[in-house]
Amino acid sequence: MVRAYNPNTDEALINKAYVFGIRAHGSQTRASGEPYFNHPVEVAAILTDLKLDDATIVTALLHDTIEDTAASYQQLAQEFGSTVADLVDGVTKLSKLKLVSKESQQAENLRKLLVAMSKDPRVLLVKMADRLHNMRTIGHLRDDKQRRIAEETLEIFAPLAGRMGMQSMREELEDLAFQVINSEARHSIMRRFVHLRNSTEEDFVAETVAAIEIALKSAGVSATVSGREKRPYSIWRKANIRKISFEKLSDIVGFRLIVANEAECYRTLGVIHRRWHAVPGRFKDYISGPKSNGYRSLHTTVISKTGQRIEIQIRTPQMNEVAETGVAAHWAYRDGVRSENPFAVDPFSWLREFIRKAELGTPAGEGGEEFSHADFLAETKLDIGFEQVFCFTPDGEVINLPQGATMLDFAYAVHTDLGNSAVAAVADGRQVPLQNEVRNGQTVKIVQSKGGLPASFWIDIVKTGRARAAIRKTLRNFERKNAATLGKRLIEGVFEQAQMPFSTRALETAAEKLGAASSEAILADVGEAKLSAHDIFKAVYPEVEHGPGAKHAGESGENLPMIVRGNALSAMEGAPLIVPAAKCCSPIPGDRVIALREPGRGYFLHTIDCDALALFDDDMERWVDVDWSPEAHDKPINTVPVELVLANEPGALGTVCSLVGASGANIADMIFQDRKPDFYRLEIVLEVRDLRHLTNIVTTLSAQPAVASIDRRRHSPEFHGVRAPAIVTAANDPLTIGKKAENHVD
Repeated sequence: MVRAYNPNTDEALINKAYVFGIRAHGSQTRASGEPYFNHPVEVAAILTDLKLDDATIVTALLHDTIEDTAASYQQLAQEFGSTVADLVDGVTKLSKLKLVSKESQQAENLRKLLVAMSKDPRVLLVKMADRLHNMRTIGHLRDDKQRRIAEETLEIFAPLAGRMGMQSMREELEDLAFQVINSEARHSIMRRFVHLRNSTEEDFVAETVAAIEIALKSAGVSATVSGREKRPYSIWRKANIRKISFEKLSDIVGFRLIVANEAECYRTLGVIHRRWHAVPGRFKDYISGPKSNGYRSLHTTVISKTGQRIEIQIRTPQMNEVAETGVAAHWAYRDGVRSENPFAVDPFSWLREFIRKAELGTPAGEGGEEFSHADFLAETKLDIGFEQVFCFTPDGEVINLPQGATMLDFAYAVHTDLGNSAVAAVADGRQVPLQNEVRNGQTVKIVQSKGGLPASFWIDIVKTGRARAAIRKTLRNFERKNAATLGKRLIEGVFEQAQMPFSTRALETAAEKLGAASSEAILADVGEAKLSAHDIFKAVYPEVEHGPGAKHAGESGENLPMIVRGNALSAMEGAPLIVPAAKCCSPIPGDRVIALREPGRGYFLHTIDCDALALFDDDMERWVDVDWSPEAHDKPINTVPVELVLANEPGALGTVCSLVGASGANIADMIFQDRKPDFYRLEIVLEVRDLRHLTNIVTTLSAQPAVASIDRRRHSPEFHGVRAPAIVTAANDPLTIGKKAENHVD
């Protein structure tokens, strides 16, 4: 088989590989029961159809020896040379990769697959032939294993074969996998084929071939004309993409015209269009604009005399070889020498360019973003699984995108800054929305807005991982910048409250002590509530006992003292008293309050509606009526927690903080309780003068569109890791009320 296209083949080398392989595999058998070595021989036979070199054929014969026999890399290198040993080792490593698995593992394994291909594409050619033969004989495996292998084939190997230009192999892999995954749909399509054949009085394919040959001969064009029905999976996929039933698909038969040279291709196209009516929008010129894998051909669709659509491809023999075998044409031999096909592309170029783009995430010359696993998977599957669309910038630069990509993807493919500032697109002189898909051959101009920023929903519009990563990075940088501004305000407020100096040097000291990357990172972390402003203060002034956080409700230590007056608490009528505030309800001046006696601890101030008071309904002797002393309203700082539901949009949190500051209050602490794509739920500890001050702030914030709700936290069983105060045993009650209190809190 090799000698048929390569008379100069090293027959001794191939015989040696055959003998080595059959001895190494010995008595091993396949699931069908046949000798295992039949499989490597069939893989090698598949590769002879591609007219590949001796090293590739030998690799096929030996491709399972390292993995499944006692043979080693060193042994193969000694017997067959380092090139064959490296190829066999590469195929072995590919065989161990699980390409359909959890997202992170799948992304890494795909990356390894692409890197291996970039080193020597012949590794992939052997692996593809190996997979093709395994799919041809898959019926002998367990159903679950059949489905796993078929899914991997349909999701990874078939699209990759197409991306490498190996169209015939792609179609067969797809159809074999389709038969395993959705046999019912495939059988339905096959039945439809039979019905069409039976309902047609004359052989449609033969009749059309004859008509085309007559038309070309009369015009003096010599051509080889062939026609065939499309494979079931191709038809099923087209029906799904167009969202139409099989019965409405008319272009299920394709015709191929092979002519002598490029000039004859265009001449033949003219003959076809003069003979039959062309379908508008169904002409593609891949000769003047070839695909990145080297594919060249003219495509057109015409209407037959019976009203049926006829798809026609026109190409030269060299173009046809590349169209059928893709990058394999680069390695093909003919008459004992390497084939010089002018249309065969360097198989390294596409792989290296794709890996560069996938690793960087941006066009050349920009500082790239590192892809997430999801980004890399999306980019890889788009690039290998879809037809490519070629469009142009106003300067004539060609931009290559996967089919289905949007105008926004185009903008980010040109430059990240262009994508970030895009507001609309002009395609072929007509303004269109950014979410419109780009079409082959369009000239696209992006309309910009100076200083614009991407919207978060753009992530759902774009199709390419590069665009998605760029949008995410830009939004993240914007959010971090806003968070840094907010963090600086919070830190300055805490330092000012403690009457301690704040400076850039102090911030750098805190960053160094807390192990932060920079002072900017410290500011952003405080703004995002990953650190508190109190943490920064303590890092700079660790010995200052009365700094921020020393006596705040809900933190360690005693509760904040509150100034009240009550006859039962003082011998002097109306004399002011200092009573600690209970953490469970955080009373502030203006609240209706009760002082509750806790034996062994003294009195604690509660709001009249505090749940803790319900525990002592039967022990009213503990209750003492008190009122706020006028001095209490003069106290500048009283802390109270509020719960805020805030839209997750740029600037929302900054607006809240700015309004709190403008209202003469301060934010002592901030805890993010829940983060969702569309909202945040957080608890903010406000420093206010009294109830009226708090009410005014709540009113102001409630009026903001970004604020969904704001409520005062009346009862906080757990606040900064400290539980609500336990109620101790009553002096005149033998029962332990503490257990009742604990149950109530739970």
